[in-house]
Amino acid sequence: MNMATTDSSMVRFGRFLRDNPVIPLLAFLVLMIAVLEVIRPGIVTPFRAGRDGLISTFWVGNLIKFAIPLAMLAACQVLTMLTAGIDLSAGIVATVAAFVCATLTSIWGPVPAVLIAMSMGLVVGVVNGIGVGVVRVHPLIMTLGTGLIATGCMQVYQRLVINAGSEIPAVLSWLGTGRTFSMPNGLFLFVPFALFVFWLMRFTGFGRLLFALGSNENAAKLSGVRAWQVYVALYALSGLIAALAGLLYLGMIRQTSLSLASPLLLPSVAAAVIGGTSIFGGRGSFAGAIVGALIIRVLDTMLTLMQMPEGARTMLFGLIILTVTAIYVRITGSR
Repeated sequence: MNMATTDSSMVRFGRFLRDNPVIPLLAFLVLMIAVLEVIRPGIVTPFRAGRDGLISTFWVGNLIKFAIPLAMLAACQVLTMLTAGIDLSAGIVATVAAFVCATLTSIWGPVPAVLIAMSMGLVVGVVNGIGVGVVRVHPLIMTLGTGLIATGCMQVYQRLVINAGSEIPAVLSWLGTGRTFSMPNGLFLFVPFALFVFWLMRFTGFGRLLFALGSNENAAKLSGVRAWQVYVALYALSGLIAALAGLLYLGMIRQTSLSLASPLLLPSVAAAVIGGTSIFGGRGSFAGAIVGALIIRVLDTMLTLMQMPEGARTMLFGLIILTVTAIYVRITGSR
């Protein structure tokens, strides 16, 4: 009887996590912030005194600032995971977009540079979509391959513009480093973006098709869904989101490199998984991914205070993905 009661409680708890993933995540985020305050007293205080005696926001603003591009890349993972896919090219696409924008701004101006950078993301996304939806290559293999190809193309492109220099568009610098009412200006981009993703997933036919394909692709096809068209549109959108995230990250870091946003790839997958998105498809939450991105940034602060090396951080993110996925499968009964 006790065993049956325990199993019943686990089932109810699994349904609660599945239907309301944000609630336990927010509780866990608050717990982590409390632990961080214990580790370094005063770091989480919302205000601190500057040299001029004025009071200015500090830690909370920085947390949100660096969580924004990670949450945007996590959106790529959430949307593609809804169909039991993944986008391993997102970090490289973000890097390519940033690199192309910075090098072309000094030559053609900021507007053409931004448009060309965004088009790079669109091209890679369309190729991914054709590979997944038409040729039927597994998303993991397809996006990994296009990511490697994009990396090679970027290295060739670097040789062509090695003497051109780089310039960061003023609007990207304003979004990346500026603050309004002590909050990062990146919110002016992220809030409309997040509302768009929420609307897309919850209130559009396209969003319902993503859930349907992830739940049962064969049944969706029998219902008349042209899956290949959905996949092409999905990965094209993912490419555009990755490029946009790369441009914002460029404004934050204010320097270019051949691996600018690549370190964000694994954390973006971790944020999506932590946020309750199933890698098996048919279930996902962008709100959960946003909280997951905040959790990862708090965790990153903890590891920095503990002087954890970069290799150990990468191992930890991989362990997080494996552990959370195993727990999720066990509690919700997903297969």
